Amino acid sequence: MADAVLDAKGLNCPLPILKTKKALQGLQPGQVLEILATDPGSVGDFQAFCRQTGNELVESSQHDNVYKFLIKRLK
Repeated sequence: MADAVLDAKGLNCPLPILKTKKALQGLQPGQVLEILATDPGSVGDFQAFCRQTGNELVESSQHDNVYKFLIKRLK
């Protein structure tokens, strides 16, 4: 389902958000970026990031201390 994957495991705030912003710039509107992170604060960070940037948080899940986010670039 994802057009690109960003492995941000082991990184702490604000690095997952900064790397996500850069990765989304390389995608076309409508494409989806999958982000894998281990920072528990990333859940709220990605919700706020999507609200502020106008992108869509399609999915947010956790499995074995790894957080997975699917973000669709809308702009």
